[in-house]
Amino acid sequence: MLYDVVIIGGGPAGLSAALTLGRGRKRVLLCDAGPRRNAAAVNVNGFVTRDGITPNEFRRTAREQLTKYPNVQVRDVGIEAISGDVGAFEVSLSDGRVTARRVILATGMVDQVPDIEGFRALWGSGIFQCPYCHGWEVQDRRFGYLASSPEMLGFALLLRGWTRHVTVFSGGAFPVPGEQRELFARAGVTVDERGITRLVGSEGHLAQLDFTDGAPVSLDVLFAHPPQRQVPVVSALGLTLDAQGFVQVHELHRETSRRGIYAAGDLTTRAQSAVLA
Repeated sequence: MLYDVVIIGGGPAGLSAALTLGRGRKRVLLCDAGPRRNAAAVNVNGFVTRDGITPNEFRRTAREQLTKYPNVQVRDVGIEAISGDVGAFEVSLSDGRVTARRVILATGMVDQVPDIEGFRALWGSGIFQCPYCHGWEVQDRRFGYLASSPEMLGFALLLRGWTRHVTVFSGGAFPVPGEQRELFARAGVTVDERGITRLVGSEGHLAQLDFTDGAPVSLDVLFAHPPQRQVPVVSALGLTLDAQGFVQVHELHRETSRRGIYAAGDLTTRAQSAVLA
C-alpha cells in the first residue's frame, strides 16, 4: 500500500505530525511500537491546556482525535528497515511492508543511564532531566546535579531558580575548574567531586548519595543528562548527525541529510520536552 507519509514514533512529535498531515488530506500511517521514553513519568507538565495530564491519557486523547480523519491510520507495529528513495520508500514493518512517498522519524532517543547502583530504579521518579518539567513539584527541596562533563556544569546554576539548596557532582570523572567553582560559590551552589557508588531511596523517592569515601549527602531530587543514542532503525539510515549524536535537519523544513526523510522531536535536539517535540 502506498502512503504519502509514514511516521515512525507515536509520541508528541509523531502524533502532532499525523494530525497536521491528516488535516492536509495526506494519506498517513503512524507506526508506534514503544516503549515510551518517559514511561516512568507520572505527568506531562508545562504543556498548555494539558498541564498535569498523564502520558497515557495524552496519547489516548491524541489517538482518539486522529480517528476523525479517515486518511490517517495508526498501527502498533515496529519498523525493521527503511530502503528506497524519495517518492518510493520501502518501509519494512514487523508484520509486513508498505511504500511511502516521504518518511518522518519521531523515534525519540534511548537514554544510556550510568552504571550506578540505584540510578535506574529512580530514573524518572527521583532523577529528572528538566526542571521546567518537574521542578515545580519539588521546589525548595534539596537538589543535586550530576554533570556528565565540564561543559555541562553550568546547568547547576539554572536549578537555583527552583531552590536555594543545590549541589553539583562530578562523580569523580573530572575536576571542577577554578573559575566555575567561583561562580558556584557566588550562587551558593555546593561542589562535590567524589566518585558516587550508590543512590539510596525507596518507592521512587531519592534519599541520599553514597560515595567512594566520606559521608553520604542527603538529597530529595537529582538532575542528570545521561548520554543518549539513536534507535537502530535511525542509525541504519546513515544520516548526518551533529557532534552530540542528534540528527541534523534543515532549520525550516526539518528534512534530514537524506532527501525525503524528515525528523522531529527529541532525536534532533538536547532541548527535549513534550511541548517542544
